[in-house]
Amino acid sequence: MLILSRKAGESICLPGTNTTITIHRSSGGRVVLAIDAPREVAILRGELVRLDDGDAPPNEMHTQQLVTMRPR
Repeated sequence: MLILSRKAGESICLPGTNTTITIHRSSGGRVVLAIDAPREVAILRGELVRLDDGDAPPNEMHTQQLVTMRPR
């Protein structure tokens, strides 16, 4: 696990996935993230992913939910 400190407006890039995560704002112990990624990159909240063997990909139902949750 990598732990980073970022301020509002700063980003984290994920090479190879063409994905950038930007800290939009934080207050009261909450952080709001902006994630810019290609449509084919699945983005799910941790509690929606059931990991059977450690690295199991999200199932089709979660991917369908993702499409409706990610406005472009």
